[in-house]
Amino acid sequence: MQLQDAIKKRKSVRRYFDKKPDWRKIIRAIDMARFAPSAGNNFVLRFILVSDEKKIAKLAEAAQQDFVGTAKYVVVAVSDDSKLVRSYGDKGVRYAPQQAGASIQNFLLALTEQDLVTTWVGHFYDEQVKEVLDIPENLSVEGIFPIGKETKVKTSEKRKIDLENILYFDKWKNRKMTPQTIVSVEGV
Repeated sequence: MQLQDAIKKRKSVRRYFDKKPDWRKIIRAIDMARFAPSAGNNFVLRFILVSDEKKIAKLAEAAQQDFVGTAKYVVVAVSDDSKLVRSYGDKGVRYAPQQAGASIQNFLLALTEQDLVTTWVGHFYDEQVKEVLDIPENLSVEGIFPIGKETKVKTSEKRKIDLENILYFDKWKNRKMTPQTIVSVEGV
């Protein structure tokens, strides 16, 4: 699969087949996260692959989202900014979530390439997630990712924002490039 195809095909899915996906595909997707940029080559993100049904049910409770409990595997991404803070001071606190986001995007695209689906669950009670998975208090839970194979039930696709609504040139709100050309996806 070409990168552009994976980017366009990736979507958030909350309904999964009952059949367990191949865990090796999930490991391959996690492996791709390692190749994201990292400040000072300090990779701060760790992943927990959860297959225990009781723990998955508790993670669904922590997220207050029932669909999480329907997945056969859940991945929890956890970051530790301590090395970055030692190297960069207060800026290290900022770099950790940036690095996590880049790594997680690699992970999401790799899942798409492996023909697996997920959604990034960002709402959850940190303390509950940490308790279920024995995560130390000083670490940050960046997201919960229930993983499966997509069902045949079609869900409504959200329309992505148009390029001309997110791109400015040389200053805020300037939509025209010099020379006076309006940029659109078709023209790129």
